Amino acid sequence: MRGGGATRVVLTALAAVLGTMPAAALAPGLQVTEAIETGQWLVRERGAKAGGRTVCLRDVASLIQMHHAGAQCSRFVIDNGPRAATVHYTCPGAGHGRTTITVETTHAMTVETQGIADGLPFQDEYWVRRTGSCKAGGSR
Repeated sequence: MRGGGATRVVLTALAAVLGTMPAAALAPGLQVTEAIETGQWLVRERGAKAGGRTVCLRDVASLIQMHHAGAQCSRFVIDNGPRAATVHYTCPGAGHGRTTITVETTHAMTVETQGIADGLPFQDEYWVRRTGSCKAGGSR
């Protein structure tokens, strides 16, 4: 797994993109998107006791490209179940990845992602927990 600095960069990029991506541009048709509630979520590296990033999550599918946030990528859905989805994506010139989102409850999920970003391999796991409604007037 990556160290804390790299995780902060990924979580910061994720937070910036989550509020700007229209839901239709994400991964339409993923069943797991129906199993969770939108709102304010805490994204924390698995095993970390503290830290993480709070984001306004409008669509769980936006968690697919955490290391390629904002990149134009093609996606291939490998598994599309009501509680888990696995998606492989390719971003020309930027790398590729494979992400599995597993929904535990409407307020908790895990995200496992691995691939190549900026010519370097990555493999990360995150706990994602709903903490409430998105803040009114927020940009995300």
